[in-house]
Amino acid sequence: MTVPDDAGAVSLTVDVVLLTIRDGRLCVLLVERGIEPFAGTWALPGGFVTADEDLEAAARRELAEETGVDAGPVHLEQLRTYAAPHRDPRGRVVTVAHLALMPDLPHPVAGSDAAHARWWPVDEVLTPTTHGPVLAFDHPTIVRDGVERARAKLEYTTLATSFVAEPFTLGDLRSVYEAVWGVDLDAPNFRRKVLSTPGFVVDTGETVSVGRGKPAGLYHPGEATDLHPAMLRPEPSRDLTRG
Repeated sequence: MTVPDDAGAVSLTVDVVLLTIRDGRLCVLLVERGIEPFAGTWALPGGFVTADEDLEAAARRELAEETGVDAGPVHLEQLRTYAAPHRDPRGRVVTVAHLALMPDLPHPVAGSDAAHARWWPVDEVLTPTTHGPVLAFDHPTIVRDGVERARAKLEYTTLATSFVAEPFTLGDLRSVYEAVWGVDLDAPNFRRKVLSTPGFVVDTGETVSVGRGKPAGLYHPGEATDLHPAMLRPEPSRDLTRG
């Protein structure tokens, strides 16, 4: 087998699609690049993997260095690998993207080689406008893939509880589904589905006042990781990631 002369000239990076819900909208954390390539455009937090760290450690480090976000308690999973030959003008750079989900996150603080860091509503990122961000590299594709992964996982897993602080009401949980899927859900029907799904949530026995109605029950996540039956999203929301 012939080995090309430049067979070893491949760099490895990580990128993080960090999602949260702010003011009822699904948002993604982006940093404004302060250096070339693509200086002045926006990108996912990320960077090169050092020789002595694994991928998850690199993702958590880059997130902290570029945005000040402590990824210690964050739900973090590998999304997919992106390896198109010309995705990075600096050379052959392969990136392993990670999906992260956290509730109630503070304003990020730019660091490292990032000029600024901020939360952007996903709908403004996936459907670019004159007021939306211009993304570097192939990050529009990575964001789209990350959002779709999150939307799909809410159907079959208990991942929605990663977006809410404990304890939470069923209204809090429903707002997660509505923000991530981009739909309005019927409250009684949602309540019935959640409470009839074994291990989804656990009633704390406590309540909290919400508006003028009767107090709402407070819940913790249950032991289940998968939903049986699935919490299928309404069909129209499947079009929201197409841009």
